[in-house]
Amino acid sequence: MSILTIILSVLLPPIAVFLKHGLGTQFLLSILLTILGWLPRVVHALYVNSK
Repeated sequence: MSILTIILSVLLPPIAVFLKHGLGTQFLLSILLTILGWLPRVVHALYVNSK
């Protein structure tokens, strides 16, 4: 995982997920978690992008 991916995962998680996985279930889940709060979205983005 690059530094840019980590920074985007913290600041703009849906964009970080989109850049790595495109439009799909992970992106939609990231948007849903963004609505729920800051911590769930960051944890999800870091987890998905670390795979």
